[in-house]
Amino acid sequence: MQREEKQLELTLEALISQVADLKNSLVSFIYKLENEYDRLTWPSVLDSFALLSGQLNTLNKVLKHEKTPLLRNQVIIPLVLSPDRDEEIMRQTEGRVPVFSHEVVPDHLRTKPDPEVEEQEKQLITDAARISPDAAQKQIQSLNKMCSNLLEKISKEERESESGGLRQNKQTFNPADTNALVAAVAFGKGLSNRRPPGSGASVQSGQPGAGAIIAGASGIQQVPMTGAPAQQQPMLAGVQMTPAGQPGKMPSGIKTNIKSASMHPYQR
Repeated sequence: MQREEKQLELTLEALISQVADLKNSLVSFIYKLENEYDRLTWPSVLDSFALLSGQLNTLNKVLKHEKTPLLRNQVIIPLVLSPDRDEEIMRQTEGRVPVFSHEVVPDHLRTKPDPEVEEQEKQLITDAARISPDAAQKQIQSLNKMCSNLLEKISKEERESESGGLRQNKQTFNPADTNALVAAVAFGKGLSNRRPPGSGASVQSGQPGAGAIIAGASGIQQVPMTGAPAQQQPMLAGVQMTPAGQPGKMPSGIKTNIKSASMHPYQR
């Protein structure tokens, strides 16, 4: 008998400790919700819920432990009822129960729900008994259909959210091509050194009329010579010049400019 009483005392002490920790966590969380709601963040709320969940699981493990006696088999009987203020009860209940009288004992030591809860439960049982089995089955099917539609919408929203996140994270460019383009523009990497044909001919900028000759010769095309194959024609930038007066040949003005360009400005 003493062993069972000792085990019961140890179990009650463990339960009181677990319940006190749970109560402190609830008080802290309620204080945050009421006074720090403007600075409260969602991760902080999740941490509070995780703490409460862990403490509840620990309390359930203590109750379901094999060494824990069945509390439902224990009977609590009030030995003394007094309308006077009891300081010990005030300390144990943290000021919630100042007296232990016949008015508060039925509420604190009852093993049944409150009378209001019992009346609501009886009303629900009565309303359920009035419904026919067919009507109840239809209501169950309607409720199941509504739940299925709701779950389908939630699943659809989750899939769309996941697909949208994948589209946002997908690359729309090739980093190798971008780096190659930046290297070509900034450092000329990968560019060819080839020049177009005819661009290697040089014209002395110090000769008079050189700019006019280059501007006039830019649109000149090479025309094959007829009738005088042995005569050497002047060349400019890879384009053969032909004497004036012949069909398809260049005008005399260009010829004069070419001759003047071939003479040194200080030649006597």
